[in-house]
Amino acid sequence: MKSLILGGARSGKSAYAEQLAAESGLPVTYIATAQVYDAEFSRRIQHHQQRRPADWQLVEEPFFLADTLQRLASANRCLLVDCLTLWLAQWICDDCRPPAESTWEQERQALLELLPELPGRIILVSNEVGMGIVPLGEINRRFQDEQGRLNQAVATRVEDATFMAAGLPLSLKPARRPV
Repeated sequence: MKSLILGGARSGKSAYAEQLAAESGLPVTYIATAQVYDAEFSRRIQHHQQRRPADWQLVEEPFFLADTLQRLASANRCLLVDCLTLWLAQWICDDCRPPAESTWEQERQALLELLPELPGRIILVSNEVGMGIVPLGEINRRFQDEQGRLNQAVATRVEDATFMAAGLPLSLKPARRPV
């Protein structure tokens, strides 16, 4: 089963995703997409690390997510990716992305093609960034647009999607019920 957990900043999405992973009863591999750029962000990462069970495997992969998922996914494992938002941000930031081995568009497509084929329990965390104003600045608008498109594309490829607000889950998918 594949799940997408969406929400804004401090909505409880990571904690909820971790709860789902723990409830799976499977060995968990936590795939962290973040890179540490400053002390404040390091403290945020430490908060996440302290909350996770010690027996969870950690894999840090800021760029090549599809390759990592393909390598690690198995029927008897839960993979938790936290988060797609940082993965995207690092790809579209000129100062952050790796040398021209690949592009954001190629990596995005690789993930979207692979996702339906992956075995096991896959939980993807992503920010919902489209509920505010259109930001100033070209890179900020590109980020908002790309994040919205990525979330929509991933949502079509998972069986379960949940929106988090104030620590409360709201089921989005399966959402359509006969009237």
